[in-house]
Amino acid sequence: MIDDGNVLLAFGLTLFAGLATGVGSAIAFFARRTDTRFLAVALGFSAGVMIYVSFVEIFRKAYEALATQTTEVLASWYTVAAFFSGALLIAVIDKLVPGYENPHEMHTVEEMDMGRAALPQDTKHDFVRLKRAGVLAAVAIGIHNFPEGLAAFSAALSDPALGVAIAVAIAIHNIPEGMAVSVPIYYATGDRRKAFLYSFLSGVSEPIGALVGYVVLRPFFTPMVFGLLFASVAGIMVYISLDQLLPSAEEYGEHHLCILGVFSGMGVMALSLLLFL
Repeated sequence: MIDDGNVLLAFGLTLFAGLATGVGSAIAFFARRTDTRFLAVALGFSAGVMIYVSFVEIFRKAYEALATQTTEVLASWYTVAAFFSGALLIAVIDKLVPGYENPHEMHTVEEMDMGRAALPQDTKHDFVRLKRAGVLAAVAIGIHNFPEGLAAFSAALSDPALGVAIAVAIAIHNIPEGMAVSVPIYYATGDRRKAFLYSFLSGVSEPIGALVGYVVLRPFFTPMVFGLLFASVAGIMVYISLDQLLPSAEEYGEHHLCILGVFSGMGVMALSLLLFL
C-alpha cells in the first residue's frame, strides 16, 4: 500500500505547499493593491481540484482499501464515517480560532496602511496587547495548516501524481492565506519583517503535521488505517473548499469568476487523472 521511496517526495511536496504562505506574505508587502479577480479564480480553482479529487479519487481509494479488510457494507459505513469525522475535525479547529486571528478570514493589501493608521500608539499596554495578538495569530495559523499537511502528505505517500495535484491546490490556497495572515499580524505588531516571518513559519506546520502523522501512524499503517485516514482527508479537503475557499473567492471577486475557477480546477484534475490511468 505504501512505498517508502515516496516518503521524501511526500515531505517535499508538503513543504512546498506549506511555505507558499510566505509567497502570499511577500505579495502583501510589495503589491500596491489586491488583485481580487485573480484571487477569486485561484481560490475557486483550488476548491475545484480539492472537491473533485476528494470525491472521485480519494474517497474511492479509501473504500477500496477498507473493502480488503472487511465486508463491502462495513467498508461503506467506515468510509462515510471517516469522511464526516475529517470534516468535523477541521470544523472544530475552525470554530476554536477567533475571528480576526483566523487565517481564513480574508483581508486585503489595502488594509495594511489603513489598519496601522487606526491603531493607538501611545501606551505600553497597547503594544503588549497587539504583540500578543500577533503571536496568537501565528499559533492559530499553524493549527489550521496542521491537518492540511497530513492530507497532502498521505496523498503523496500513496500516489505521487495525486500528491502533486493536491500539493499544488493547497499551495494556491496558502498564497492568499499568507496575505490574510500578514495583514492582521502587521496590524497587531507594526513590524513587516515579523509579520512575514510569522506567516512564513506558520507554513512549516504543514510538513510538521505530515511528520507527526507519519511517525505516529507508521507502525500501524495497515490497509484499514490507510482507508480511514484517506477518507478523513477527503472530508477535511471538502470542508476547507466549501467553508473557506469558496466563500473567500466570492468575497474577493465576482460570482462567475469563482465558478469559472471551480470548474477549471475540476477539469484540470480530471484530465490529469485520465492521463495517469
